[in-house]
Amino acid sequence: MSTKSLPLVGLPADTFEKSGFLFHSLGDKYVRALTDVSGVLAVMIPSLIDADQIGSLLEHLDGVLMTGAVSNVHPPFYGEQPTTAHEPFDLGRDYTTLKLIRAVIDQGIPLFCICRGFQELNVVMGGTLETELQEQEGRLDHRGEGEDADVRYGAAHDIKIQNGGLLERILGKDHTRVNSVHRQGIKQLGQGLVVEATAADGVIEAISVKGAMSFALATQWHPEYKAAQNPDSTKLFKAFGNAVRAHQRSRVQPSLGNRTLV
Repeated sequence: MSTKSLPLVGLPADTFEKSGFLFHSLGDKYVRALTDVSGVLAVMIPSLIDADQIGSLLEHLDGVLMTGAVSNVHPPFYGEQPTTAHEPFDLGRDYTTLKLIRAVIDQGIPLFCICRGFQELNVVMGGTLETELQEQEGRLDHRGEGEDADVRYGAAHDIKIQNGGLLERILGKDHTRVNSVHRQGIKQLGQGLVVEATAADGVIEAISVKGAMSFALATQWHPEYKAAQNPDSTKLFKAFGNAVRAHQRSRVQPSLGNRTLV
């Protein structure tokens, strides 16, 4: 396949201010996972896009990858008051991603959500989040340790994968071991979402969108980190890439449809 024919996958930008200027940024590890494993081209979606611009944007995309981030979803979006425990925030990203996810699902565009993206999907579907999991009785410490990236993103705990679900079909097994770099998690599951995997402490680790027209999966862990070197991550990003290419074909030949989930 030539470079010109590769499908485009959009990734939302985080925002931050420096020296009085607003910047939009995107983590390299997500781009590499898409280009090296999924076999697609990555395109950054700037934050602060108006709702009426999202439709025009999606006409050019065959998939969307919702990335993790340092920031957390602003609590008022899921009915809670913000506290220091919920910080830091990125309202610029919130105003874009929460509208973007809804549009992507409605249009049947392949969607892969990671960490903050996992939590954003839950909020979009009417769910809620709990913060500082490590302070809750019976919870593991999911924050990750150390400054060295290989240590911080190393396998941290097991997850149980639900029988018959999308994740089991992709990975071909009922349990695996994942990294853990987050302080928040799902409190109440959003409507229309299906639990795909849980940790031993009950924290939801993977979800999918019930009845989705295409691939629509989210993981609380970070499969993008050195994805090409991790067999599970490779399977996930290859499955996403296959769904993205199916969507690209459906746009060129609409009669083919785009219901490739794996």
